[in-house]
Amino acid sequence: MTTIDTTASSAPAAGTGLASVGEWSTTTDHKRIGRLYLGAGGFALLAAGVVAVLLGAERISTTSSLLDQGSLTQLFALERFGLTYLALAPLIVGLALAIVPLQLGARSLAFPRVAAAGFWMWFVGAVLALYAFVNNGGPNGGNRRFVELFMLSAMLIIAGLVAGLVCLATSILTTRAPGMNMRRIPFFSWSVLIASLALLVALPVVAGDLLFTWVAYRYPSPENVLSLREALSTWVGFGFSQPTTLLFLIPVFGFLAETVATATGKRLRPRGVLYTAIGLIGVASFATAVQAPVTLRPAFSALDLGDKLADLAPFGLVHGLPLLGAFVAVALVAKNLATRPKLQAPMVFGLFAAVLALSAVASSALLHVGDAALFGTTFEEGNWLMVVFAGVLAAMGAVVYWGPKWWGRSLPNKAVLPLALFAFVGAELAALPLMIAGFADQPGAVFPSVQPESNAIVNFDYGGKPSLWNTLSTVGLALITLVVLGFIALAVRSFRGDATAAVNAPADPWNGQTLEWAAESPAPPDNFPAAHIVMSAEPLLDLRIERSSS
Repeated sequence: MTTIDTTASSAPAAGTGLASVGEWSTTTDHKRIGRLYLGAGGFALLAAGVVAVLLGAERISTTSSLLDQGSLTQLFALERFGLTYLALAPLIVGLALAIVPLQLGARSLAFPRVAAAGFWMWFVGAVLALYAFVNNGGPNGGNRRFVELFMLSAMLIIAGLVAGLVCLATSILTTRAPGMNMRRIPFFSWSVLIASLALLVALPVVAGDLLFTWVAYRYPSPENVLSLREALSTWVGFGFSQPTTLLFLIPVFGFLAETVATATGKRLRPRGVLYTAIGLIGVASFATAVQAPVTLRPAFSALDLGDKLADLAPFGLVHGLPLLGAFVAVALVAKNLATRPKLQAPMVFGLFAAVLALSAVASSALLHVGDAALFGTTFEEGNWLMVVFAGVLAAMGAVVYWGPKWWGRSLPNKAVLPLALFAFVGAELAALPLMIAGFADQPGAVFPSVQPESNAIVNFDYGGKPSLWNTLSTVGLALITLVVLGFIALAVRSFRGDATAAVNAPADPWNGQTLEWAAESPAPPDNFPAAHIVMSAEPLLDLRIERSSS
């Protein structure tokens, strides 16, 4: 297997100065395309975070209102759509685009122009979707013209993401360095391959159902008895809830493995078992085949054996195997922590992100147990927030870890470590209280609507202390939004701002084990001057051992 040697990317090396808008908008350098996704996703995360905080504050009191009651349904839909497809998805896809070719020893991404076009499709779709929301055209909007625009823009967003995923999967399968067989692929690149293939199963189905719904809405007939809200919930809702959203978290487990191996300076073993565990998480994509929740029916114990097996088989496939894979992946990696690793910020971010991701997979399985009666409650909303914030923590950790390859400078380790802790605390505070309130049957916001009545999501009553759980969740949302803002400010200051605050990075600032650390910092447009020949899964670790023994 050889690397791609292409002249498609001709932009100047990253970190050598401010490039013009034209150079960035026409770039085919995968590192720049990835950073465009990361920057846009970070901005969307902050905006959606503010909306989430306002909606959380609205739920603290059921006797007073902060927001217009008629806008609540649209705002909750904007929160779900924004955090999932305008923040989480571009952060994960952008991260993968920016680093995977370097890990593979490739000089370019496969189909770089397709990846660049994919970003602009996603970006234009995102702008149009927000424009539709502003003009009362979201899932429950009253302006028919802008409702149609929202559905079309959502399809454009998904098309852009699919373009990037195709490039990633093709790169991993075809552009590896000589000697890098499938058993030697870095853990992060392996997890990206699994996530890409799983999402390439799921996302086109979501886009197809959106198209089906748009046609039914655009050309109504007497047979169309469902309202738009009911149609979107029936046909498209699975694309905005678990387990579909869990597919975006698969790279979190690969990132954890990379950072723990680096911090310990040890090889992670058994490698094949860890590959298999990460692969099992991708089995959740089979839920797309039914486009409906795969659940254990209520009163499951009273069912006869045939009905039990009919429920258990798909439930085990869609929920059981991914949970097993996530648990085994975290357990195998955590076993290496007994060797007293270095306290590196990327590893801390990876650990916290993996804990959230494992919790999200487990709570998703519980959500689909009929006897728990958690559908339609805030439990699902809390579960979804765990998914989003697990991806956010992993993305922040990845910027700390691989930032030197993009900008040639490092974030200060001591300044970033507290942000990892505060982000984890904020994520748990945002999600767990909603999950607790879900057991008390507090109604939740389920895409694309909340409840038949637009204000039902904030007018509720149940035993216990509803204001306490909603206050804690709002505090958590505010905390993680502030942490993200602080992290972005620190990153801009370190990578592009005040030179006295930046730490110039060597080629291998972390003593990494995989091939990207053989490139210069920042990596040039074509990554490597010549193809490296790989003899093991940890070539740089082998090189250090060889040098120390000679």
